[in-house]
Amino acid sequence: MRQTYLVPVRETQAGTLVLRTGRLTSGERTGLAFTSEAALAATMGPFQRWIRLAEEPLRDMLTPLGVRCVRIDPRPASELSQLRAA
Repeated sequence: MRQTYLVPVRETQAGTLVLRTGRLTSGERTGLAFTSEAALAATMGPFQRWIRLAEEPLRDMLTPLGVRCVRIDPRPASELSQLRAA
């Protein structure tokens, strides 16, 4: 069975769901995917909408946007800055 991920989305004014992306510190856009609702809520907030996608369709949807990298279970930037300070 293929691994599927929880992928954050937002709804446009027209009612279409679109993938949410993030940015690396370099400025490069990256895809976002999570392995659990808890991981998604910790990073994106408890009210973040999501869809379930396998990695291949996710990459297929990101490629036309110029997004080559997908981060699995990314951590919130605020949490990373706290780790660096420690």
